[in-house]
Amino acid sequence: MLTIGQLASYAGVTVRTVRHYHQIGLLAEPGRDHSGYRSYDAAAVVRLVRIRVLADAGVPLARVQELLVADPDEFARAVEEIDKALSADIRRLQSNRERISRLAAGDHLALPQTVVDYLDRLRGLGVGETYIELERDAWIMLAPQIPLDIESVIAAKNRQLDEDPDLTRLYRLLSSVSEWSADDPRVVELADIIESLRVRAVQSGAVEIGDADASDPFAVLLDAAMAESTPVARRLLAILEQRGWRGWTQLERVPEDRIPRGP
Repeated sequence: MLTIGQLASYAGVTVRTVRHYHQIGLLAEPGRDHSGYRSYDAAAVVRLVRIRVLADAGVPLARVQELLVADPDEFARAVEEIDKALSADIRRLQSNRERISRLAAGDHLALPQTVVDYLDRLRGLGVGETYIELERDAWIMLAPQIPLDIESVIAAKNRQLDEDPDLTRLYRLLSSVSEWSADDPRVVELADIIESLRVRAVQSGAVEIGDADASDPFAVLLDAAMAESTPVARRLLAILEQRGWRGWTQLERVPEDRIPRGP
């Protein structure tokens, strides 16, 4: 007769595992001997070894009892079902590993590859990481809102970079914007470029002007993120509003009599 420690050693498991199997009903607890210790016979060793082999093979403990008492046909069917479940788990884990490896670069988190490539292109233009992070966060918020259109939007952005020198100039200015003070004269230059780009976008029909929808929480969130990013951004938005442009995500043309006046 064996003690619980000897049983565990013979079966290649821990005493804690044996006690767990007792608790869930996989292994019956034997009676105690005259000294008050539980003692195990050969049948307990055989059953525990079979439990361990099934568990090591990936059989869920909830199904081990079923397999221990199954006839050959039932055992074969159960093993086939378990194999299919394990195969599905393997595919899921492989997919998770691929996603984890893609996340190593950082920008891949919550962003499609096309957006990541676009951000890398901006880095190639010399745009600093402070602005890259701002644009990345905006894309993270925007991408789930337009999942079917994101590819075409990024394609259009890439065409703009190819064809419009003003956009390239804009991004090169943005490369150092984190170092500017709010009264830096380059803020006015930024406003000039952005206004020019907006005029052309509206004239081409690429962007529509309408009343800003205060009930759209997503647009409000993006506009707030832009306004709160830096003092330069706040001044830039103020200059654009003085020129009759309000909003960042949703453009609104400010009526002449409502344009704020100031220095």
